[in-house]
Amino acid sequence: MAKKTKKTIKRTGPSLLISGRLARCRRQMKKHRVAALLISKPRDAFYLIGFTGEDSAVLVLAKEVHLISDGRFDESINQECPWVTRWMRKGLLNAEIAKVCKSLKLRRLAVQADGLSVADHRAIDKLAGTTKLTDAPPILEDMRCHKDEHELQVMQRAIKVAQQAFLAMRKSIRVGQTELELAARLEYEMKKRGSSRPAFPTICAEGLNGALPHAHPGSRRVKRGSAILFDWGARVGEYCSDLTRMVFVGSIPPKMSAVYDVVLEAQKRAIKAIKPGRRMCDVDAVARNYIIDAGYGDAFNHGLGHGLGLDVHESPSLSWRSDQKLRTGMVVTVEPGVYLPGIGGVRIEDDVLVTSNGYRVLSTLKKSKTGSVI
Repeated sequence: MAKKTKKTIKRTGPSLLISGRLARCRRQMKKHRVAALLISKPRDAFYLIGFTGEDSAVLVLAKEVHLISDGRFDESINQECPWVTRWMRKGLLNAEIAKVCKSLKLRRLAVQADGLSVADHRAIDKLAGTTKLTDAPPILEDMRCHKDEHELQVMQRAIKVAQQAFLAMRKSIRVGQTELELAARLEYEMKKRGSSRPAFPTICAEGLNGALPHAHPGSRRVKRGSAILFDWGARVGEYCSDLTRMVFVGSIPPKMSAVYDVVLEAQKRAIKAIKPGRRMCDVDAVARNYIIDAGYGDAFNHGLGHGLGLDVHESPSLSWRSDQKLRTGMVVTVEPGVYLPGIGGVRIEDDVLVTSNGYRVLSTLKKSKTGSVI
């Protein structure tokens, strides 16, 4: 006899926070005429039902939530979302998704196009019988753009941990240390203060390496006159912070001093331009045009910033590429930079909340030029 894999455990229902998110999700599903929504992106699953497992999928219906997972996460489900209807697979995830579709007699299934590979999509479509797969509207992406009070509180803790860790690491900087040592110390200080892990691989770029926007820490050593770029973030309660600061050892190289002034002023102007209804590209242009007028236009080679939350890079994109408008509740980074090959680079980054009448800078680390010298 085949072993039954569907298992329902009736326990305390979802929290008010999760219930509210599910209600919002279902309202959007109804608006877009989506009867069944498959969530295959782990961050979206965590956001919507609090589940932290992987290799799983969440199926949202008008009155039910089904979780397709496996035995590794049985106890996780008991602790995080015992109220779901669970399908504990023995075989491949795609096959189990198809099985659920058949069992529930779903006519259509909306799937996240960016959450499934082409091969996965084809496999489910082939196995799901009469269930037709369609591309889901960006319901979860739009929901996650607006940070609720719970999210903002957790993100503030992630920012606080990152800032305190940076200050502790900064005090320990000595001539002769390598980029790798400093990056490791910064990550240690974050974990010491409650970060589960870095929000992303920590960037520590000394001297010439500062010209690489995504430099990898290596064997370059701190020396007198070093300009060091730190880009780091903490992950706390699954939410991220993302900050960038410069540290100058002993003195500021003249060229870096002039560039720092330009980048700092560009950032200040861009932050002041943030308010609901303003287009992303227009805020980017405020910083970009100032840097162009200062003669460094070609050296600012990335967007002004990005959304921040469960992912360190998420919607929206605060760049020249996007005409999307800022909305109340969004959290974005503002991080102009100037990168000069053979010389170095300067980037300054803060995390900013869009409020009903403007903005609020969530990060509080000092960024004056003189205050950046140790």
